[in-house]
Amino acid sequence: MLINTPSIEQLSTVISQVTGPAFLLAAEAQLLAVLVSRLDRIIDRARTIVQTDGDSAAQVDLKAELPILKKRGLLMHYAIYWGVASCIVTSILVIVSFGAAYLHVRHEYGAGLLFALAMALFTAALVAFARELQLGYIEISGGAKPLQRRAQKSYPHA
Repeated sequence: MLINTPSIEQLSTVISQVTGPAFLLAAEAQLLAVLVSRLDRIIDRARTIVQTDGDSAAQVDLKAELPILKKRGLLMHYAIYWGVASCIVTSILVIVSFGAAYLHVRHEYGAGLLFALAMALFTAALVAFARELQLGYIEISGGAKPLQRRAQKSYPHA
């Protein structure tokens, strides 16, 4: 028998308190599945373009997509990274909540801080995802254009 185990009421309270983080964890897992799927599609598209040979105008246009795909892949990498970090913090939140119940330690402030951190990381993942979606839309709406830099003035004082 464990010494000083929490009562049924304490465990019931902790279980009800971790219901929110459990739903957050499910949402995070759903988002990660979508992000990994999108990253796979970006990688497959980039590989297909790299394997095309020739110098026709169509192939040059295809190759112009590569910088955009690279940027989209990087955004997906960030989104997955932040999403995984959010899952880890959410899992720690659940563990800390139950650990605090067993140790009879107040955990409200720590749990609140961990939940806020998990939400901030989840939000960062969503922002990176939104940026990638924007690049994807730009790519399909106007097609990829080779990156051009604005002409620099040859004299600095004007």
